[in-house]
Amino acid sequence: MSFSNTVALVTGANRGIGRAFVEELLAAGAVKVYAAARNPEGLSDLVETGQGRVVAVALDVTKPDQIAAAAANKDVNLLINNAGFVSFAPLVGIDSIDGARDEMETNYFGVLNMVRAFAPVLAANGGGAIVNLGSIVSLASIPSIGSYSASKAALHSLTQGIRGELAGQGTHVAGVYPGPVDTDMAATVDMEKTSPREIAWAVLAGVMAGEEDIYPDPMSSDTHSALLADPKKVEKQFGAMTIG
Repeated sequence: MSFSNTVALVTGANRGIGRAFVEELLAAGAVKVYAAARNPEGLSDLVETGQGRVVAVALDVTKPDQIAAAAANKDVNLLINNAGFVSFAPLVGIDSIDGARDEMETNYFGVLNMVRAFAPVLAANGGGAIVNLGSIVSLASIPSIGSYSASKAALHSLTQGIRGELAGQGTHVAGVYPGPVDTDMAATVDMEKTSPREIAWAVLAGVMAGEEDIYPDPMSSDTHSALLADPKKVEKQFGAMTIG
């Protein structure tokens, strides 16, 4: 795999899948990686490891001014929207929907604003690519994380929408739908998990292959096949699961 002409920006790069993306991009030969996080001081080791190829960027995707500042980096040709938030809350059995609002602000509106800011940058650089980190629950909801599932379903629809809208400028748009991943966010999830590095590698391989819908682990791949065969059966199976 070669990303020798790639200048990437990765959100949520301080840990988990985001950090793995930075490491895999460096290993694949990326020219530069803007590693973006709300607390950029947590990126110091990545900057050191990158030996001049990693630039730390302060970025909270819910803050339009910080998005605008990040988009001032006009050399980006790969945008990886990885930052996410989960409240571990159902849709009905809670006292407040503040968590659901926070999930939408990060997982949907944050990505939407990032895409709107970076689309002209990508166009000026030949089209490039956008990678949106969804989840297998974008496609089938788990009630105990119902509001998170809804926010990721919205991201799935957003991904389809921008794919058509940005096709004319030559921007490849990939949606990613992993199952459980061994990250801090999923620490309380009692299911078999895939490592962040495996996810990042599979996603980058998918982008290189021109894939639009990437199922980067066995659970997500099996679920995708099951959805094609009997979507209502998968809905019922996910509906009986509990997470968190």
